[in-house]
Amino acid sequence: MSSLPFDQHDGVIWYDGQMVPWSDAKLHVLSHGLHYARAVFEGERAYGGVVYKLDEHTERLHESARLLGFEIPYSTAEINDACNALLREHNLKDAYVRPIAWAGSEMMGVSAQQNTIHLAIAVWEWPSYFDPAERAKGIRLDIAEYHRPDPRTAPCKSKAAGLYMICTISKHAAEAKGYADALMYDWRGYVAEATGANIFFIKDGVLHTPTPDCFLDGITRRTVIELAGKRGIELIERHIKPEEMSDFEECFICGTAAEVTPVSEIGPYRFTPGEITLTLMTDYTEEVQPKTAPLQMAAAAS
Repeated sequence: MSSLPFDQHDGVIWYDGQMVPWSDAKLHVLSHGLHYARAVFEGERAYGGVVYKLDEHTERLHESARLLGFEIPYSTAEINDACNALLREHNLKDAYVRPIAWAGSEMMGVSAQQNTIHLAIAVWEWPSYFDPAERAKGIRLDIAEYHRPDPRTAPCKSKAAGLYMICTISKHAAEAKGYADALMYDWRGYVAEATGANIFFIKDGVLHTPTPDCFLDGITRRTVIELAGKRGIELIERHIKPEEMSDFEECFICGTAAEVTPVSEIGPYRFTPGEITLTLMTDYTEEVQPKTAPLQMAAAAS
């Protein structure tokens, strides 16, 4: 991935239905989405030029907007086509795809119901989210000061920009102390998730994961559950108290960016990446690769 600031990359960004030069993809400083967090986004990965579960991501983008009270003026098919066109335009095979929708600048104030809804999509090369050497032995997590909010106080089922404010604060604080990320509890004090990934624990061959009742039920999370089911691994979805972490043997986090990443430490709790974690890491890697890849390789060889 380039070390250039993101506003200085080359290429194009899909912006309100048009391919525009990367440096020209701008919004006004009085955009409602910037001042009042009226914005939703997705994080997607392309493997071998194919965006994994693109339909699910785009449908969630629409649902996130609906939960924030606005409608994105492009269909799922139009957004999917734009994502694929960008990958072709940039000649990227393994990449990150970022659609974002936000309210424009026609009105300023808490109420801005007539503001235009904009949509932009960018793609870029994306390596491992965590340092590869650290990821192999298990990353270290701090315990965040902020908690995921009560569903009565925020649209927690939306992938909304405003809900990531406390995630950024928490991750920055963890990194300042030498950790890779932070674990967040929920508003009741139960284990919730990392700052941008869901979490799983393993004890006696059984997977345990928090009930996603105040945070996103991630697309990668659901994929991991499906993969575990194919392996016959028992899964228990429940509220998990922090002190229970002392009894778990393995731990990993998962998300589009993080993929499946082992965890060796959360605050005072220690874990050892084991057979189930490593198996699911391998299964996930195989799952996300385009199923036509062997045929493409054979055709290229001939």
